[in-house]
Amino acid sequence: MSEMILWGGIFLVSLIILIVALTFMVNKVRRLGFVRKLSKDKKGPSIAIAISFLVALIVIGAVVTTMLNSLIIVLHLLVFWLLGDLVALIIRKKSNAPFYIACGLTVIYMSIAAYLCFTVVEKDYKLDTTKDVGSIRVVQFADSHLGTTFDGEGLNKYVEQINATNPDVVLITGDFVDDGTSCEDMIKGCEALGKLDTTYGVYFSFGNHDKGYSDASARGFSGDDLVRELEKNGVIVLEDEAVLIDNRFYVVGRQDRSEESRGNTRAEMDELLKDLDTTKYIIVMDHQPNDYDNQAKSSADLVLSGHTHGGQLIPVSDVGIWIGANDATYGLESRNNTDFIVTSGISDWEILFKTGCRSEFVVIDVE
Repeated sequence: MSEMILWGGIFLVSLIILIVALTFMVNKVRRLGFVRKLSKDKKGPSIAIAISFLVALIVIGAVVTTMLNSLIIVLHLLVFWLLGDLVALIIRKKSNAPFYIACGLTVIYMSIAAYLCFTVVEKDYKLDTTKDVGSIRVVQFADSHLGTTFDGEGLNKYVEQINATNPDVVLITGDFVDDGTSCEDMIKGCEALGKLDTTYGVYFSFGNHDKGYSDASARGFSGDDLVRELEKNGVIVLEDEAVLIDNRFYVVGRQDRSEESRGNTRAEMDELLKDLDTTKYIIVMDHQPNDYDNQAKSSADLVLSGHTHGGQLIPVSDVGIWIGANDATYGLESRNNTDFIVTSGISDWEILFKTGCRSEFVVIDVE
């Protein structure tokens, strides 16, 4: 409940910021030369023209992308415009140039952000351990949110790229599907996973979106349906469970933190790992990077997460840390004897842009 209140507060603050920003933009647009000319410099007509201009801009953006993404584009336009006005103020020159320059910069900046979101790269890590495990190549990906930047069929492209890395094991750390994923895409995505070529198999742990936040009829499948399709295609689903592989290392799948808000429970780290042989290397899949202190105190050697999308957009990248929702946003860090990796995700939820990060799958070589 407290998490829902927190995110509800964030939504309310974001809505207020959006309303203030759009109101501010109306005032700025009505002062543009062409608007003043069309309105004959009258306040009422200039406001009407400014509102019409912004509405048209937002609608066009929504048609090309979505309403949310259109509003994000407009907010970036405002930021670049304000920066241009600041420069004009410093050099003491009044003109409409900051607006047109801002339009150009917005197009360039958001095009790069879309490219970073839609193109997927391989991110490599090398980890050392004192445990006698030989070498293990782990491939991790999270946050495909099927149907956002690629559909179930489109996942095949990335399966081929992952296969080319010769993985020992592939770990999918949640949000494979989204609330808006169609049943057809879910099935095709699971079939694509069945084509992964590994030494020891493919393992999956749930994210906050995989079971859906609304009734299963809304998207045409339930969490149980997803499990059935995954298992049909050889993917092993771990829900607060551990598997010993090759008598060298464990893969542990932890229930997502969102289970608590659904009225369910999930195992604490000590409980989850208490019966494991700690001379073996222990890899934990935990979708949300939110329990680092307990995980660092446990016998886990490596914890893999997603969820944050690498921070998604500058300057809100680390908001999750600031509000206590996440312990990390992106990358590798170590606490005590535990390594933590948070991936930016192989796709995105709703937002079709990434700034300050890019879409990826992760290749981890443990020696």
